[in-house]
Amino acid sequence: MAVDYAVIVVYLAGMLAMGWWGMRRARSKSEFLVAGRRLGPAMYSGTMAAIVLGGASTIGGVGLGYQYGLSGAWMVFTIGLGLLALSVFFSARIARLKVYTVSEMLDLRYGGGRAGIVSGVVMWAYTLMLAVTSTIAYATIFDVLFDMNRTVAIVLGGSIVVAYSTLGGMWSITLTDMVQFVVKTIGVLLLLLPIAVVKAGGFSEMKAQLPTEYFDPLGIGGETIFTYVLIYTFGMLIGQDIWQRVFTARGDRTAKWGGTVAGTYCLAYALAGAVIGTAAKVLYPKLGSPDDAFATIVKDELPVGVRGLVLAAALAAVMSTSSGALIACATVANNDIWSRLRGLGKAPAENADDHDEVQGNRLFILIMGLAVICTAIAIDNVVEALTVAYNLLVGGLLVPILGGLVWKRGTVYGALSSVVVGGLAVIVLMATYGILANEPVYYGLLASLAAYLVVSLATPATDAAVLTAWRERLAGRSSELASEPAPVSQ
Repeated sequence: MAVDYAVIVVYLAGMLAMGWWGMRRARSKSEFLVAGRRLGPAMYSGTMAAIVLGGASTIGGVGLGYQYGLSGAWMVFTIGLGLLALSVFFSARIARLKVYTVSEMLDLRYGGGRAGIVSGVVMWAYTLMLAVTSTIAYATIFDVLFDMNRTVAIVLGGSIVVAYSTLGGMWSITLTDMVQFVVKTIGVLLLLLPIAVVKAGGFSEMKAQLPTEYFDPLGIGGETIFTYVLIYTFGMLIGQDIWQRVFTARGDRTAKWGGTVAGTYCLAYALAGAVIGTAAKVLYPKLGSPDDAFATIVKDELPVGVRGLVLAAALAAVMSTSSGALIACATVANNDIWSRLRGLGKAPAENADDHDEVQGNRLFILIMGLAVICTAIAIDNVVEALTVAYNLLVGGLLVPILGGLVWKRGTVYGALSSVVVGGLAVIVLMATYGILANEPVYYGLLASLAAYLVVSLATPATDAAVLTAWRERLAGRSSELASEPAPVSQ
């Protein structure tokens, strides 16, 4: 195991070194929060794929394959579909807005800050819980590696992410995510996948050993697939963690085609995880929990050195999502909540002193990072925490965000009503039916849509000047955008 330990230690040290290097580039708010809005196609695609494919997609995706066979790919598959939909239909318009948060987009579309601060609170809760669930996954990986205590593992893994994210902001996260994307590709797709299939005797032996349901593409159930679409596909369309990566693209084509490549990669990753899980079912038919499949097959079947690289891939998956959620959480907390509560809300493109802006956002990453680590230590059930996060996001924010992009009759009062009614409905229904039930997101989304339509039609239309400014911003013609840095080659 000494070689495996060395691989992991070198990898973690490299992450910290990149954080230090990124600090030298992050000298303005734009550089710190959105990497100067100048990522080229290759780097944009890699980092976008890295953030959406986290521990749940890697360890959880293999676990679903162990439990359901090839149809276990559907969870990660719907994430890929959501990223494709975002990239093809919305990313170019989103990138042209030149904002930092989803709430700032709502302010531009509906006018004023009333919709923004309410949506900011919901988005902050979502990004916080997303960061927490990613941080909890360190316990699983470090337990396999070092037989480490759960709390110590969370503190160790979380501290490394907080350190490089605080130092360099989005530049550090972009650099580390690109490395993590390469490590995941090699570790999971090029090493673990073929080794697992060979160890299980090949596909013919897998089919002979397992029930036919394991090879039914719809074996997981239509209702489950529909729920995955609602939560993960739609969640990809509106999450701050995803939008903040769209804001890093240097142009429309980068956002659209780079995101399309990342979404396609996600589809392949989904199938790979399900196949690995299916192979693990052949090798270890009596595991206590499906989520143990990834760690077990890595620990028992891979040779020295390769084992360390694949575990580094799992660590990369967790770190990429954790760091992306952390900077999103801090950005929302500082720009959408704290600044407004202090009466310092500004137009999205208005700049204060760059040094103060960077230092303020750096402080918020540190504070939110400590909050994430403490919350992760206190919470045991990862699935429930993640379900709460996505239910609030989709139930509260999907309708006003997509409505603002596609329906000009939507109003600020309709948006506010949609967020409040949808969010409250989700909370009440989770308390009634249970956190893991499907009803909260189904009925919460319907309630949010009804409130948005009824209240928007019952209130005065959005001021024509606001809509004109919105259309100009969507087209990238606003004079306020002149201060943005020029794109650089990658």
